Order: sequence, then structure tokens, then C-alpha cells
Amino acid sequence: MKIVVLGAGVIGVTSAYYLAKAGHEVTVLDRQTGPALETSFANAGEVSPGYASPWAAPGIPVKAVKWLFMKHAPLVIRPMADLATWRWMLAMLGNCTAARYALNKGRMVRIAEYSRDCLMALRAETGIAYDERMQGTLQVFRTQKQLDGIGKDIEVLKADGVPFEVLDRAGCVAAEPGLAPAASKIVGGLRLPDDETGDCFKFTNALAKLCEGLGVTFRYGVDIRRLKVADGRLTGVETATGEVGADLYVLALGSYAPALVRPLGLDLPVYPVKGYSLTVPIVDAARAPVSTVMDETYKVAITRLGDRIRIGGMAEIAGFNLDLPPARRATLEHSAEDLFGGAGDQSRATFWCGLRPMTPDGTPVIGPTRYPNLFLNAGHGTLGWTMSCGSGRVLADLVSGRKPDIEATDLSLARYA
Repeated sequence: MKIVVLGAGVIGVTSAYYLAKAGHEVTVLDRQTGPALETSFANAGEVSPGYASPWAAPGIPVKAVKWLFMKHAPLVIRPMADLATWRWMLAMLGNCTAARYALNKGRMVRIAEYSRDCLMALRAETGIAYDERMQGTLQVFRTQKQLDGIGKDIEVLKADGVPFEVLDRAGCVAAEPGLAPAASKIVGGLRLPDDETGDCFKFTNALAKLCEGLGVTFRYGVDIRRLKVADGRLTGVETATGEVGADLYVLALGSYAPALVRPLGLDLPVYPVKGYSLTVPIVDAARAPVSTVMDETYKVAITRLGDRIRIGGMAEIAGFNLDLPPARRATLEHSAEDLFGGAGDQSRATFWCGLRPMTPDGTPVIGPTRYPNLFLNAGHGTLGWTMSCGSGRVLADLVSGRKPDIEATDLSLARYA
């Protein structure tokens, strides 16, 4: 079958790879000049299935109010008058119950764990390299209240059979020796030994090369304008340089997907939640993290990527704004220097932002639509890198008429009906 994939981020490229492996003729369209040049470019670097959690959780509304008054706030809400922002925020608040949190987290862990297994198999089969490390992740808590509040997460980890360790201060330092100078600032941590790290940009570019070896065609610099429909089916993709046709279409455009399907009468509840990162060259390896350390207080992840440290996090409700305020950089610097002071040269850091495509329940939208030849693979939020291989494999199985290895019916757009 001839398939067009819209989007060359990590989700689009993994979709293309597994579709090509399934025997389809695949073309990928993207407006950028190469793969992974938007949200996949400089994310936090975590492949962390165990930390796959919805942002909509019990207590979040109260925390959000407190965060608004913090100097280094993990959440920033810019005044917005548009209806889409308020609809999405209200839908997210509706998921901030214990029952919805457990349901949503269970779905997210399911796809994330499967994705990690798919990544391992892909790595074993192809030898793909991307500054990968398989040394777990550690969430550190600065207050006893934070540590005492992990019960609901542990219940889900136990239910899904995810290995974990609850560590005291000394255990955190044993896992991440670079924390030793800052040990007095933390009370304990939650470590997931099976989690991984790696450079999403390097991975996506390397996988695109493998895709080309499988016959996938990449067309860059293509401005996608609209989807054309006739008799209840897609008939083509209108671009600035002409129409592109196929038997089937896969939409993997992240935050930009809703605008493309809205004229078709499809309401895809994906919103661009802005995140930031710093990439810092390491100057003292002994002080640097071994893998990923997640600073719970500031919601910042500090990850070792080869000879660099990637510091990523925060959530900003600001629509499609892509500016780089110094205050956001200051928060990332503060978290990293407070825990791993002197490990990297902040004067040579690269500051970046991206738009995470968030659903109100945290779970991505993977699967068919009411148009029989249009499939979606979008809405992965902060976990696109974590969920990419599994999402691509599930999508390829559904397109090919095969039953996926995991339950996938509750991942489709139909759950919002």
C-alpha cells in the first residue's frame, strides 16, 4: 500500500520505519529541511516508561495556583483569550481525579513500556547509536511531603510489574555520585533501573537513514496546506508545490495536527504546551549525572548525553509562542547548578524551546479515524521520545490489519467521542 506520513519528527520517522518494515511504500513530508528539527530536536533525552504519568492528577489545581507565585515555577500560564486554550485546560482539569489519573497512567505506562521494548529490539537488530545509556532514572525529592506522596505512582508501577527502588538520601548519592555535594538538599528518591536515556535528534536522523535503506522517500521543505476529501475518503494532500496522493495517510504533526483535521470535522484535543531545554558541555565529568535525575520541585530533568548535559522541563501555556525568556533559562540553570554545581559550563549552553503536543488525559492518540484511510499518531506530550517506537509499531500494525501486541482500542480518537 502507498502511504504518506505527514511529519518527520521522531513519531513520524518511527511510523515510517515500521510501515516500511511491514512492506508498505512510504513517503514522508515535512516543512523543515531535515528530520527532528522541531519538538524532537532538543528534548530532555529520557526514555522513561515508569515516569509516564499524566500531568492531570489529583492536587494539581492547588499546586498550579502555588506555582504561579514561585520564582522558578514549573508551570507558567500566559493570559490567553482564545477558546481552544480554555477548552483544553478545562478538559485537563476534568482528568484531575484519582480514578482518571489511575486509568490514564495505566494506559501511558502500557504504551511506554512496550515502546521501550521495541526500542531495545530495534537497537539489537540495527546497532543504531544515539548517545544511549541504560542506567535508569532517578526522581529526587527535596521535601518529605513529596516523598510521602508517591504512593499512587508506586501502586501503578506494581500493577504493571515495573521495577523500582525507593531510596533514602544515601541511596540517591550511591546511584548518582554527582549529587554528593548537594545531598543535604534532598530527602530521598524514586529510581527506575530499567529506564534509558539518549539523544532523540541523533536517533531520529539515524533512523531516517535506515528508512531510506528500506525505500522510504523523504520530501523536506514541503509546506502542507490541507487534506482533500471526497466521498468520505482522503484523496490527497495539498502542498505549496502541488498535490500528493496515496492510498492511506498518517498524520504525525504533533501540535499542528488539530488545525489540519479540523476542516474535516475531527476534533483532536491536542494543545502546544511549551517546554524549554539547555544543552551544556560537561567540564567536570565526576560532578555530572550518570543518567537522568528528575528534580521534582521544579519539574526539571537533568540528563547525561555523551559529553553534554541536557536540562529540560517546565510547562508554559502560551499557544504557539516560541520566544526564549531569560527567566525560563534561569530556572533550568538553577535546578542543574543546585544539584550538579560545576558539572557543566553554563556560559556555553544552548537555550531552546519546543511545543509538546499534549492531550488533556496525557495519552497519545494512535489509530484510525472515521475516514477509513486517515490514521493519527499524535499527542504524545513530553513523552514522544519515550513512546515513539511503540507508537510507530502499533500504528503500523493497525494500518496493516494486524492485531497489535498491546491493547490499543483505548488509544484512538474514539475515546473522546
